[in-house]
Amino acid sequence: MAAQTILIAEDDPDIRDGVRILLAGEGYHILEAENGTRALEIFNPEVDLVILDIMMPGMSGLRVCEELRKGSTVPILFLTAKSQESDKLLGLTAGGDDYLPKPFSFAELSARVKALLRRYCVYQGKGQVAAQPENLKLISNGVQLALDCNRVWVEEREVDLTETEYKILRMLMQNPERIFSVEMIYETVWGEPYYHTSNGTVMVHIRNLRTKIEADPQNPKRVCTVWGKGTGL
Repeated sequence: MAAQTILIAEDDPDIRDGVRILLAGEGYHILEAENGTRALEIFNPEVDLVILDIMMPGMSGLRVCEELRKGSTVPILFLTAKSQESDKLLGLTAGGDDYLPKPFSFAELSARVKALLRRYCVYQGKGQVAAQPENLKLISNGVQLALDCNRVWVEEREVDLTETEYKILRMLMQNPERIFSVEMIYETVWGEPYYHTSNGTVMVHIRNLRTKIEADPQNPKRVCTVWGKGTGL
């Protein structure tokens, strides 16, 4: 099996070198960029994960994330010195999948990387485009979701979802009669224990999902929240 490829975009050479040494030592193939512009130049379809510093000079990590999301569902992990919840939500709103504030332990970084790669490359696959037989789709209220790749259509129009948005929607569509708490969604989709700080992470992804599949995201008809209980179709 070929080594999985990780793109690291970090302007601090000490942090970049440390992350590279750690991940290369675990068998990953590493691409490095010292700024956002270079990250976009070297990104390619073989990249399995992108690690982005938010506060890079010139093109920020947020801008890089937005550009990548125009054509890729590759998982994105933000590294940043910012610790406020609003900054975390800003990164997730831009299309990021996870967030790791500095300083961080290499053990924690390794665990986040493995979790994102497991969800993207093992559970779901890399989102290759292919014709989908009807029996490999879930259909509900004008939404069609392909089960074996990251593709979703709303009223026959294909929409681009991130890997995390896809997994949340898939979970809901596979269980149309259930209401899921934020804790249940986080532990199922992220594959990690729930902490109270995870609530905002889940709700940002649900809000982004509604923006893409609802005619009126402020009055959702497809992904609805039941006050005090959770989210369902």
